[in-house]
Amino acid sequence: MSTQALLDRHLRALSRCDRCPAMHKPVVVGRPSLSRILLVGQAPGVKEPVLGRPFAWTAGKTLFRWIEGALGWDEETARERIYFAAVCRCFPGKNPKGGDRVPDETEMENCSGWLEREFDILQPSLVLPVGKLAISRFHSFSSLAEIVGRVVPIDYRGHRTEMIPLPHPSGASTWHRMEPGKTLLAKSLALLSEHPATR
Repeated sequence: MSTQALLDRHLRALSRCDRCPAMHKPVVVGRPSLSRILLVGQAPGVKEPVLGRPFAWTAGKTLFRWIEGALGWDEETARERIYFAAVCRCFPGKNPKGGDRVPDETEMENCSGWLEREFDILQPSLVLPVGKLAISRFHSFSSLAEIVGRVVPIDYRGHRTEMIPLPHPSGASTWHRMEPGKTLLAKSLALLSEHPATR
């Protein structure tokens, strides 16, 4: 079976996942892009299931602006050339105290098999984890300032590769708009522009 056929079959199975009863369907999946770049977000927001794609709303606009600044790829091109994944693929629901609910450990572990399978199929040479929760699935750290702005070697369940961590582009977060976040984000995007996976 070709790599494309494996990926297509994987996404069909993923779209039928019902492992987490507290998560809101449908499952949000990206395009079946055969890419060596794997972008990993936290989980879809409330708009993504309606629009049917990851990073479809405000945070996505910021993220795609960063990518275009670094690589010259508009949103359409980025979605073709980057495989979009997430720690969890369904909308977790709202937090009663405000914002979206953070997936719990069981939900993240339930969804980890999908991500592991994507590593098996794609063998990415670059991972772009977006936000604290996604970064923490690949590497421990105490603060974003310690990890953003670097190329970090990682081993994800036996898959050795590299990651360039990015802060979350949420409008609710000010980290990437203030120092040292502003400078460290610029360093990450410069490293992205120079990485062999983007050639």
